[in-house]
Order: sequence, then C-alpha cells, then structure tokens
Amino acid sequence: MELYLVRHTSVNIPKGLCYGQSEVPLNETFIQEASIVKSKLLPISFYSIFSSPSSRCTSLSEYCNYAHITDNRLMEMNFGKWEMQQWDKIEDNRLQKWFDNWIETPATNGESFNEMYKRVSLFLDEVQTSHFSRTKSAEPQKILVFTHAGFILCAKIYAGIVSFKDAFSSVPGFGSITIISL
Repeated sequence: MELYLVRHTSVNIPKGLCYGQSEVPLNETFIQEASIVKSKLLPISFYSIFSSPSSRCTSLSEYCNYAHITDNRLMEMNFGKWEMQQWDKIEDNRLQKWFDNWIETPATNGESFNEMYKRVSLFLDEVQTSHFSRTKSAEPQKILVFTHAGFILCAKIYAGIVSFKDAFSSVPGFGSITIISL
C-alpha cells in the first residue's frame, strides 16, 4: 500500500500562532497552491480517499474534485487551551513542561504528541487491515489522505522513516505530498 499524504495549503494567520485543530482561514493564494497539488495528483488512480474534517483539508480535497471520507483521527494535534494564542504569549505553567517533554506531556486540555501518534496509528492499522482484506492485486493500492503536518510526521514514525525525537526535523511544507509505502 502506498499512502499519499497531502498537507493542506497555506493558512492566513499571524506568524507564531498556535492553531492545531482550530478552524483557520486559507491564504488568498489557495487557488494557485491547490492547482499545483491537483496537477500532481491528477494522473494517479486512488483506491481510497480520506480527509481531515478541518476545512483547510476538505477545501483542498474538493478543489481537486475528490469525494472523500472524513475521519477525526486525521486532524492536527489538539493544543487545547493554547489554541489561537501566540506561542510566546501563552501564560500556562504547563507550557515549559510541554517544551521539556512534548512527546509525553499533553497541552493543557489537549493531547501529547504520543497521544496523537496513537490516534494516527489506529487509523493506519485500520486502513491497512481493510485494504489487505479487500485487495487481490499484486500492484500496491494507493490511498490518498488530505491532512496536517502533525499527522504526516506521525505516519513517518509509524512507517519507521523517522524517530519520535527526529520527527520535527522534516516538517512537510504547505501543499506538499509525502509518499509512504506500508
């Protein structure tokens, strides 16, 4: 199975804003960015197509003319109380604990990176099980997922491409396509 993980296009928010699962507007360059993504995906035939329910992902899927299944497990990390605040203005004594151990420490009223990883792993386990039980083809099936940087990083850990501690050394760009073989 090949996963085509598409990060949503750029967002129109102030630099340094913690937005995680919050709904935020897309940049005014959406059409140009989405056209590039669409042109890269057009020649490929996909077995299944999924999207995070966040509008920044569903908008891109719809622009590319894909009917998709939405799944909450594809959402970005939940930063809870910190969402929609500037990182350098967050007043919460848990913030330093999170910076010291972001893998295990959850954001206040949110989740830790490890909790997100478990959510992503459940989705990927399910897709693999469902995929392998229905296909007879020797050719690897292609699964398309419109999602977020955090999900893509967790998928790379799941596939053994990067470790937890090195995950953020390769953050995918807006509108990028990451291909992972499982």
